[in-house]
Amino acid sequence: MKSVPLNAFARTLGRRAGSKKLRESGRVPAVIYGGQVKPVRLELDARVMNDLIHHSVSENILVDLAVDSQKRLALVQEVQHHPLSQKVVHVDFHEVSPTEKVTIMVPVETVGEAAGVKTGGGVLQHIVFKLKVRALPKDLPEQIVVDVSHLEIGKSIHLGEIKAPEGVEILGDKKVTIISVGLPKTEVEETAAAAEGAAPAAGDVEMTKEKKEDGTEGAAPAKAGGAPAKAGDKASPAKGDAKAAPAGDKKAAAPAAEKKK
Repeated sequence: MKSVPLNAFARTLGRRAGSKKLRESGRVPAVIYGGQVKPVRLELDARVMNDLIHHSVSENILVDLAVDSQKRLALVQEVQHHPLSQKVVHVDFHEVSPTEKVTIMVPVETVGEAAGVKTGGGVLQHIVFKLKVRALPKDLPEQIVVDVSHLEIGKSIHLGEIKAPEGVEILGDKKVTIISVGLPKTEVEETAAAAEGAAPAAGDVEMTKEKKEDGTEGAAPAKAGGAPAKAGDKASPAKGDAKAAPAGDKKAAAPAAEKKK
């Protein structure tokens, strides 16, 4: 990462009221910490700082900070933006040594159109957007670019498959998925629904006829809530069947066609 020259000035005004006056005068409050000295409050030219952020690939910027004719190598650690205008309202700098490795988070960008998207109708899924890297300040990348043109549907790129720039170490679990190509959501839902429809629903029981020992088919299963028929039980008489009436019952034995006298 190439360092960018940037002028800064020692800040003398208080934190709250002073910061407001600085912004009204076209300055941006800032602070630099790290190294062997205590944190120092600074102020920057707002236009210069906004242009620097706007024209950078990311907010990982290495600067040669000139403070009262003293130069300090520093990384832009954090940038605070106005929620509406998005203009820079505060900057944190972290002083670094040119001979010591530092660790930062670097954005991941993709190039190319995945084969699974171009010809298979798949969807590119960008899962991890920043990677932790360690390197000397001069070797730090502004971003890591990954070519996805070879990715087919169902294929992924893992952390261990990403080639780090020279002098840079990518930290983290090598098995973590960074980018993948999957089926469109509608196709995934249709596939899942078809799989569920092919399997028998829970609680469904296949109805089969039972056979007696002599090979004849048994009675149909009783309705829900009814007690099952036992072997040897006589069939219940049908309603209106005179022959099924018990012996000795004269009323039942009387002919149904008998008229009143």
